[in-house]
Amino acid sequence: MVAAKKVVVKKTPIRKAPVKRAKPVQKEDMTDKILDLIKWVDNPFKLVSVILLSTFAFLGYLTWDSRQVILAAIQSSSTMPQLKTHEELLPLAKKLVKDINAVGIVVNKVNLATNSRTTILAIANGERNHKLEGVTVSLFNESPARNADVVSMLNNEIACKSFESSSPVGEWAKSVGVTYMCRGSIPNEMGKFAGYIAVGFKAEPPDLTSIKTRIILAATEMDK
Repeated sequence: MVAAKKVVVKKTPIRKAPVKRAKPVQKEDMTDKILDLIKWVDNPFKLVSVILLSTFAFLGYLTWDSRQVILAAIQSSSTMPQLKTHEELLPLAKKLVKDINAVGIVVNKVNLATNSRTTILAIANGERNHKLEGVTVSLFNESPARNADVVSMLNNEIACKSFESSSPVGEWAKSVGVTYMCRGSIPNEMGKFAGYIAVGFKAEPPDLTSIKTRIILAATEMDK
């Protein structure tokens, strides 16, 4: 009797696909930016501004992540666009208030290098408040909510939220019935911040999208 031969089946080795290793994310090199900033600080006003913003970030009034946006805007502040004259701004502001049924509007000129904002125009209920024109206060202050709005405008956003007063002009806005406010930079371009529009409402508008679009249009018309 002949024994049956065993058939040996060779198994084909399974090749494993090579595992791609993710490249390590390179950390942002802040050295060059710090050196550029040091070169840029060539007068006491700029130095005070940088120190002030750093202090606000440390105290929590500003998010530390927003420091690059702010400092980049400060460094380019010497080439910022300019606002139109009072005579040119007045009809544009009045038309904006009428179109969006707002209580009033404030147009501010800003100076990032000195951390200041100056009221150029203030209108409420059809009346222009000449006393507020020329009032200068800090742009960034101890109000985290307000500082967040400034950073939003630097990022080319229209900041809309319930209104909280943090300045004499804010107290005036509150006295004329403003409870909700939208702010937009002039011009409405990333990193460009010559000034801003603050539009006040008695209540939150039902269609914020159209309100923001109209503010962007007005902001575009208000720079030279």
